[in-house]
Amino acid sequence: MFVKGLCSALVAVMLNAAAVSVCEAQYSTGWIANTHGTATTRVGNVARSMWVAPEGVIYTASMWDEDEGGIAIYQNARNLGSIGSHAEFQGGAITGNSTSLFAALQFNATYGSGKVGRYNRTSRMRDLLITVSDTTTERLADVVTGLATSGSLLYASDFPGNRVRVFTTSGVWLRDISVAAPGALAVDAAGNLWVAQQSMGAVIEFGPTGVRGNTIQLPARAQPSSLYFDAISGQLWIGDEGPDMNIKIYDVSGAPYAAGTFGVQGGYLNTVTGIKGQVGDRRFTRVTGLGRDAARNLYVLNNPWGGSWDLGRNGGTDIHGYDASGVLRWQLQSVNFEGNAAPDPATDGAIFYGGMNIYSGTVGGTYIANTIDPITYPSDPRINLADHERGEHFAQLASVGGHRILVAGSQNPDTFYFFHFSPASGYIAIPDSTLPGASFGTMAKVRNGFCLDSKGDIWAGLDKTNVISHYPLTGFDAKGKPVWGTAIAMPLPPTISQLTRIVYLPESDTMILTQGPAGSTDWTAVGSRVEVYHGWLAGNRTTPNPVINITSANAKSIVAAGNYLFVGYVHTVPNVDAFNLTTGKLDITFVNSNPNAVDVGNDVDSMYGLRAYRRSTGEYEVTKDNYNDASVVVYRWTPPVSTGSGVGAVKSMVVSPFAVK
Repeated sequence: MFVKGLCSALVAVMLNAAAVSVCEAQYSTGWIANTHGTATTRVGNVARSMWVAPEGVIYTASMWDEDEGGIAIYQNARNLGSIGSHAEFQGGAITGNSTSLFAALQFNATYGSGKVGRYNRTSRMRDLLITVSDTTTERLADVVTGLATSGSLLYASDFPGNRVRVFTTSGVWLRDISVAAPGALAVDAAGNLWVAQQSMGAVIEFGPTGVRGNTIQLPARAQPSSLYFDAISGQLWIGDEGPDMNIKIYDVSGAPYAAGTFGVQGGYLNTVTGIKGQVGDRRFTRVTGLGRDAARNLYVLNNPWGGSWDLGRNGGTDIHGYDASGVLRWQLQSVNFEGNAAPDPATDGAIFYGGMNIYSGTVGGTYIANTIDPITYPSDPRINLADHERGEHFAQLASVGGHRILVAGSQNPDTFYFFHFSPASGYIAIPDSTLPGASFGTMAKVRNGFCLDSKGDIWAGLDKTNVISHYPLTGFDAKGKPVWGTAIAMPLPPTISQLTRIVYLPESDTMILTQGPAGSTDWTAVGSRVEVYHGWLAGNRTTPNPVINITSANAKSIVAAGNYLFVGYVHTVPNVDAFNLTTGKLDITFVNSNPNAVDVGNDVDSMYGLRAYRRSTGEYEVTKDNYNDASVVVYRWTPPVSTGSGVGAVKSMVVSPFAVK
């Protein structure tokens, strides 16, 4: 009622159309792709390993978390803070005891790679550096691949050294155990060490003195990625990221035997209990961490599939918390380090597609699915660490005649990857082709703009061609794969000398082109001049109307929908400007209208970090990459019916219903 009264008062005082605009042009600020929305409550980025303390405190390790320490701390589905710097840890191994944590460290110019840091759990400070491996120059791959403690002993897998090293928890080396390609570790109640050999599908036992014992040979193609010994049951729990995507349970009180499993057979790829690709209770992806607390609650860490050579841009964090009977109590989820979310036209913007994951549009935006199938498509570029790009987490999406087309790219891409979906594949995106690539008849990089329009056509500015290449969608083959025609080359307008972005809106035949910064060689920047051509395919390719002048510094990402162009900036502000495509005027600036519930990050540090969609209701959904908080910001806005001549007032006088008590 207070908001309604305030609007009435503004109308009475201002007595013009601008007042009507202020009252009607409300927007909301929310988020998806993270369970929690603020910097202090959010779920951390790309947890790759986990240790659970008896009292139920969870510690996860990540290689990179932009605005938080690399070890995140949780309890009862809440963030308790973090340890270390954002780039201190390798992420692949962590363990602990009553007083300390031990975590594999990232390459450091001072001490190199192959180190483990010991951290005081109370002070959260590092108090010891332990050298595990002779490999000291590795910057990207994991060197220390497993850690475990037992009493006063610390065990560490030296992957390139083909050994497990045994230290005291004070860092004194005691002995080495020779084992090929060691990974995850666990110690049972008798002091026996269990070592996972992920690539070999085996878990090997070594006695307390290092004598080799039993071998658990898992089913064909299994990949043991995590281990946990349950002292009460005498069982060894083995997280398998092979085709079974579940947890295998072995009784190891004598000769090991399979005692059961936990999780759906096939995990998120199972087609009996859900849609292929769908995640959820016991529909696991990569099980990279296991643990119980003293109350017998079970915790499972998943890594949704997707990754890059720097290990900091995997598919995200997904922690499941179960009670002692195996009932799911809560989940903690976050997007990968940096990615966007494209509203899905087929659902009128109800769900969102990233380059690798699908999210619901509700507050918090839980994972719906992971769109990568590493079993059927092991060469999917989104998991090919040798691929040209780094982390294809940025999506563009079109829905044409019941067919979805997904295009994935990296933070600042000059290569784009195309995927389609089929009824049999469910949520799994099937890899198709690449631009540049043989399918499109060019090897020129895409460095002058790229657009997948709502009709499925492709518009690309290929490097050093000085034309716009238009690939019209001609249809779909029998399997649902999109087919594009030969490129139609269109000359650049004479007023564009350095094209940096292309956005085409087929519904209104509107082309939007940007002129790069004068004298700059940075093809990833937008520039300040935006030319809007109404009737582009009808023949108007030389007379822009309007020309939008972006006055704020460092425009980085643009997107358009309906009658608006949305602009985000880098190294300046997190705001998003909305320019009217008819008048060329700035109609509104989205700032954080809900600061108590959501943080919106610093800026947009990606070329395609903004996405936008105009829903059937007239509401606009505008999403913004929030790499600071491992989430995606969502602005929802319904423009006023008529902004009149006072549109500029909206920018400074938006009233947030969330701010009124």
